[in-house]
Amino acid sequence: MQFPRASGILLHPTSLPGEFGIGDLGPNAYEFVDFLARTNQTYWQILPLGPTGWGDSPYSSFSAFAGNTLLISPEKLQEEGLFEIDKKPSFSQDRVDYGAVYDWKARMLRAAFDNWRGRENEDEFREFKEVNSSWLDDFALYRAIKMSHDQKPWFEWPDPLKLRDDGALSESASNLGEEILAEKFYQFLFFKQWSALKEYANSHGIKIVGDVPIFLALDSADVWRHQTQFKLNSDGSPLVVSGVPPDYFSKTGQLWGNPIYDWDAMGEDGFGWWKERIRFTLRMVDIVRIDHFRGFAGAWEVPGGNPTAEHGEWVDAPGHEFFGALKDEFGELPFWVEDLGFVTPEVERLRDDFGFPGMRILQFAFSDAHNSALPHNYIRNCVAYTGTHDNDTAVGWWKAQVNDKGEASEARQFAEKYLDSDGAEINWDMIRAIWSSIADSGVVPLQDLLGLDNSAIMNRPATTSGNWQWRYKNGDLTDEIAGKLTELTELYGRAL
Repeated sequence: MQFPRASGILLHPTSLPGEFGIGDLGPNAYEFVDFLARTNQTYWQILPLGPTGWGDSPYSSFSAFAGNTLLISPEKLQEEGLFEIDKKPSFSQDRVDYGAVYDWKARMLRAAFDNWRGRENEDEFREFKEVNSSWLDDFALYRAIKMSHDQKPWFEWPDPLKLRDDGALSESASNLGEEILAEKFYQFLFFKQWSALKEYANSHGIKIVGDVPIFLALDSADVWRHQTQFKLNSDGSPLVVSGVPPDYFSKTGQLWGNPIYDWDAMGEDGFGWWKERIRFTLRMVDIVRIDHFRGFAGAWEVPGGNPTAEHGEWVDAPGHEFFGALKDEFGELPFWVEDLGFVTPEVERLRDDFGFPGMRILQFAFSDAHNSALPHNYIRNCVAYTGTHDNDTAVGWWKAQVNDKGEASEARQFAEKYLDSDGAEINWDMIRAIWSSIADSGVVPLQDLLGLDNSAIMNRPATTSGNWQWRYKNGDLTDEIAGKLTELTELYGRAL
């Protein structure tokens, strides 16, 4: 699919400002859309929107379909008369304290549910349940059972529930009816608020770029529901798990721990679960970023129980058959693909055969003139970034290129010459390099637009704490920043 020459900003909704501990789908989200429109941007790129658990990673969700109810706006609920903000909580304004937010939002949602009770048969809610029944029924049951078992993962439940005995499921559905209804109501609230925000963005010329993680969390409603489509042992434990071999980020690789698809089983019904997932995602967003694209050519499979990702092996996946089935189902596929890491000719061929734009990360570019991440080596059909949610910020990267003796690395020396920069505004120099390049799509993380250092990193790969917490503050998006971004966007022909 051909994309226009355009640009945008990467910002997950949790990083929006506000007084309720975490960014949400309320007024500040609409103000951010206004900023994008005012600066002639086309894309708002986000991370996955699913409900998060331990570690708070949006790439490890309890569901491939459900929404993260932490993003539900208290102010929007108050407008509907479902919740009264009698006293605003005292939360950090620049970091998300997930534990405190979970507690406060749980009370908020329960209060909204109690205020709503008695309206279960309203047309809007009834339609939502019917349209989403294929995933919503199982997700609500999964969440209710999980809560009734002290939040234990499904593979630690009693066997009748773990292995989905019909009688045990029916009994749980009967006993947990109130909690199941509440979970469905919370999802209704999320999707109502998200749909309104997306409609507002689209009406202002802004397209949402969503994110589909290739893998699912083992403790998720989808794996529990579709156990035969994953490589699991008979007790529900993973036979093999996902990861990547030793690389730039980690000497022992990254052990993600997700279960691996049984592609043969998935292919038997023409990849029906995946088609449902993509169809649903395309209702949620306008463009889909496919995370870890190389996993559709082959995945690094690590035997279950291994402590690191070092001792795995690459196992082929049916990428051409899979994407061919999606194309037959949906026609043109509005996909961007994350083709970073260990990319083989087979991965490149899969990407190019379907015309998917891959990614170029400027921070990875400064080695020699032949580096494909340098702007003069770009092709049109790619998406260029200063960095991503997994990288240092531009300013943080620049500062890290000087050792304790004050000596600049070769990469920094190369960057100084290539960008003709003294580093005083390295973030803007890098944005200019992306925006002026031939790449059809250019994206900058908001941290780089603001010129922040590594205290604003969103995620440090191969670490398990302190991630996904960064937020910007009201007032950070100044007129000066808006003016610079608008000027570059117009100057380099990215204003649609």
